[in-house]
Amino acid sequence: MAPQLLHRKDDRIEEHAEEPFSVRYQRAIDNPRLRRNIGGFQIGWRANRERAISDIEFDQLRNQFKSTKSHVVNNLERFIDLFESMATLAGANVHRAADAADAIELVRRICERHGATQIAKSKSMVSEEIELNHALADHGIEVVETDAGEWIVQQAHERPSHIVGPALHMGRHEVGELLNRVVDREVSLEDIPDQVRAIRDAVRPVFFTAGVGMNGANALIAESGTVMIVTNEGNGRLSGSMPPVHIVLAGIEKLVPTFEDAVTQLRILGRSSTGQRLTVNTTFMTGPTPGHEMHIILLDNGRRMMKAMPEFAEALHCIRCGACSNVCPPYAEVSGHVFGHIYSGAIGLVVSGFHHGLDSIAKAQSLCLSCNACEMVCPVEIPLPRQILDVRKMVVETQGLSPIKRMVLAVYSRPDAVNVTTGLGRFLDRPLARNQMIRNRRIPKINRQTRWRSLPALAPQPLRSLTPSGSFEEALQPVVANGAIGKTVALFPGCMTDRLYPEQGIAIAESLKLLGVRVIYPKGLNCCGLPANNMGDADSAKRMARQTIEALESQLARLPADYIVSGSASCVAMLTQDYEHLFRDEPTWLLRSQQLAGKVMDFTSFLEKVAKIEAGALPSGTPIELTYHDSCQGMNALGLKQEPRRLLTEVLGCELRELDDIPMCCGFGGSFSFDYPEIAQRLMDRKLDAAEQTGARLLVTDNQGCIMHLRGGVDAEGRTIEVKHIAEIVAARLTEVKSTID
Repeated sequence: MAPQLLHRKDDRIEEHAEEPFSVRYQRAIDNPRLRRNIGGFQIGWRANRERAISDIEFDQLRNQFKSTKSHVVNNLERFIDLFESMATLAGANVHRAADAADAIELVRRICERHGATQIAKSKSMVSEEIELNHALADHGIEVVETDAGEWIVQQAHERPSHIVGPALHMGRHEVGELLNRVVDREVSLEDIPDQVRAIRDAVRPVFFTAGVGMNGANALIAESGTVMIVTNEGNGRLSGSMPPVHIVLAGIEKLVPTFEDAVTQLRILGRSSTGQRLTVNTTFMTGPTPGHEMHIILLDNGRRMMKAMPEFAEALHCIRCGACSNVCPPYAEVSGHVFGHIYSGAIGLVVSGFHHGLDSIAKAQSLCLSCNACEMVCPVEIPLPRQILDVRKMVVETQGLSPIKRMVLAVYSRPDAVNVTTGLGRFLDRPLARNQMIRNRRIPKINRQTRWRSLPALAPQPLRSLTPSGSFEEALQPVVANGAIGKTVALFPGCMTDRLYPEQGIAIAESLKLLGVRVIYPKGLNCCGLPANNMGDADSAKRMARQTIEALESQLARLPADYIVSGSASCVAMLTQDYEHLFRDEPTWLLRSQQLAGKVMDFTSFLEKVAKIEAGALPSGTPIELTYHDSCQGMNALGLKQEPRRLLTEVLGCELRELDDIPMCCGFGGSFSFDYPEIAQRLMDRKLDAAEQTGARLLVTDNQGCIMHLRGGVDAEGRTIEVKHIAEIVAARLTEVKSTID
């Protein structure tokens, strides 16, 4: 699966190798300032972005620009040739660099030809990608960063921690302390404008003394050979026009066909990067400044390899806005020095293997908990979560799974083994369980997982033992008029509902029956394959997916159903979205999965789209006070936002108290919470704190993983809030109404 390019070692980068991932991770976890600096930025960015996109047709523009970038990628060589011919006609010298070494050599030769020993460089992530500054220093050429953030991290001898905000990980005090060490005047530790003035005073002379100026490019306009540069400081304009020689270093994916396309990019770029309607300075450069010399270096460095792989071609649409970092929960905890390599955030987890070899990102990719938030805000709709999982599968393919995960999946992917293991588990955990929770806070190794979160005990009886597995139950007399009356539904419980929370499966079934629905209980179900897929084990995921498809097909052949309904948003996303990608190269299984997917629906959507219960149909005498947690798969994968809220408030008459936090993952993420319990606990506590601050004593959601995680935290920390599945609220109300009818 993984091309050879992804396993190469870049000897030049090895010379400047980073500390081990585990060291960087632990340092970040132990640094409370990171959470304040980055977390505060994320909150402010979300608010600014929402305001900025509210005055344009943002979705229309990003769909339009995504189409433009797809067209460019599909015709990449033609647009490269067109840009080169037009830029040459305008007086620029265009060079093509196959890799980092080629690009560095081109820059070195240009500098040597002009006797230049200093470069005034504005912000360029491509220069960071090839580690230009280190390489040129070995040849006696000094590169001075003129972007304030880049200059700060250069003085601190660090890499940028964010694609747009290089020094985002640093607070004003840290910046002030650094400035007082490197400039020759006293600088305020509090006054940011004073700090900015100090940086400008240090940088400004370089524009007049440097023999070469250098820029990156936000876009390369093919129709005219124009370079578009976007900055908030104006340093890009100065570095591109003051020194006698100007070098532009850009990836070949930065091409757009026309000026109109570039303007469309501008309209989504500022809003996505900094929450501005438009950045302060936009510069278009067509050919050199009169009397000066201009060189444009077009870099491949793995981009053509990305284009050749359908799974990753869309990553070339990236406009380097950094939005994926701005919504990432783990990123907020550890910053880009851990969450990425040169490029940080979700996009960095995707592209780094192509630029630097798979080893560069093998550890960091595991920090993604598949919450899908990055794809939701990406201005060109790159399927980043799916691509990160594909990178993870490459890592597993070449480096293998950890012994524990390998053992778990070896059992979990075999139904008979699961039945034996869980049967034994019920017997063993009985002495340890209290209120169906297991607490083992003192056992070494295990207590890293259990000192902050109790784990659920296996249910005394799985759902399959409590229902007529392989058969059905007839509908009951409907307690309310609805559109589902007379329908037949096959219940897909999901393995967590089956073995941990059968009461939730019963609640779904009872709700359906009380709405006049006939309920089928498919036999032979084990697991949809989501855990294996998220761990990067494609073979196990496919094996479990095939088992699921065969079991459902067999059941529906005997007892046809109109819909397959699940109370697990994660399972629904797996069946309806992930199977299609998982079987993309297997036409027969792809078709079979698609045929099933057309029937699959989550419980909330079924009530909203099929049952269509009218507002006010099921009011409660005493409204239940509750708050609602949007599961990542429910909100980001299935698009559920208003549906559960309408159901709870307008249909059931509950009093909903919204969480006063930005929509964010609770920290479960499947195996993520076991791999990174420190981050998982922080995200869990943030969610539970927000829930308690509403004053409600009931927290409702639609996903068993979230329920397991949040209930575990409530139990371990002695909180009083209760966590329930939305189906339990619906079933209780329908049962209450039935009792009044009877």
